[in-house]
Amino acid sequence: MSKYLSERYMSLKPYEPGEQPQDRQYLKLNTNESPFPPPKEALDYAQAHARSYELYSDPESVELRQALAERYQVPIDMVMVGNGSDEVLNYAFMAFGSDARPALFPDVTYGFYKVFADVNRIPYKEIPVEDDLTIRLDRYAGRKALVVFPNPNAPTGIFLPPEEIARLAQRSPDSVIMVDEAYVDFGGTSCIPLTLKYQNLLIVQTFSKSRSLAGARIGFCVGAPQLIRDLQTIRYSVNPYNMNAYTQALGIGVLGCEETIQNNCRTIIENRAYLTAQLKALGFSCTDSLTNFVFARHPRLNGRALCDLLRDRGVLVRHFNQTRISQYNRITVGTKEQIDRLIAEIRAVLDM
Repeated sequence: MSKYLSERYMSLKPYEPGEQPQDRQYLKLNTNESPFPPPKEALDYAQAHARSYELYSDPESVELRQALAERYQVPIDMVMVGNGSDEVLNYAFMAFGSDARPALFPDVTYGFYKVFADVNRIPYKEIPVEDDLTIRLDRYAGRKALVVFPNPNAPTGIFLPPEEIARLAQRSPDSVIMVDEAYVDFGGTSCIPLTLKYQNLLIVQTFSKSRSLAGARIGFCVGAPQLIRDLQTIRYSVNPYNMNAYTQALGIGVLGCEETIQNNCRTIIENRAYLTAQLKALGFSCTDSLTNFVFARHPRLNGRALCDLLRDRGVLVRHFNQTRISQYNRITVGTKEQIDRLIAEIRAVLDM
């Protein structure tokens, strides 16, 4: 770091995204991208309807927000969009976290939450998950806090039923309950309908996973109008033109291709079951994932070693250097052909 870096950031440990190596062709099963391209109809729509690029994009993203509001049957003033869900999450930490309202999140979860808290100088506490890696929501109840967790959780893939989240919101009127539903379309049930009842509930989703737009960077959140107004105040103070014209149009186009998206999700769910069965046949144990990835460990293979050996063989999976989950690897669900290659490479490693 340079001598000019603000002292407030000198100890900051940035988020480490999954590697995107350029040195060779890899089978990428490490960053939970979709194996399917965006629907052609959506790309055609974006090309035809994007606002002229010499003009600023709509700072309110009205058409995209209206399309989302119609899709999820909520008023438009309950929707905000962002340049990826990470931007939305960061704005929420800025808006709702403080010394008086610290952040609470699981100790095994999305690693960016800790970074958001640190970079915004918000105190936080990591609540341990159970031995089976499940989240106990009663440990978060009745506090004055910004409560944050994914559902399904990442990297475990474990899903919490909406009724448990509703009870948490009801028992925690002084907390903002933010649920990160990045993976909810792969077998979970969204809590978006609950936002019509609970004023302290904020649901964040992304187009990166189920809608095949990881490279486009579209995220959104749904919550009570007053929460959205707070977030918009932060957004207008940081980056009012946060969504470019093409991306706004592309998001609208993809929302018009719901049948294709749902078919893709069903295929990924089927392939997840296939991958899980193949791994278990090789001796792996897996969590009950409702995501587009599998979280698996082998009784006689160190998790880090397996990750490195697969990388040497041209296959990327994600390992987390965290004590409680160090024996696991997170494996993106790909096509059947990609899964068959992965299993063949694992067999080769087991035979070494």
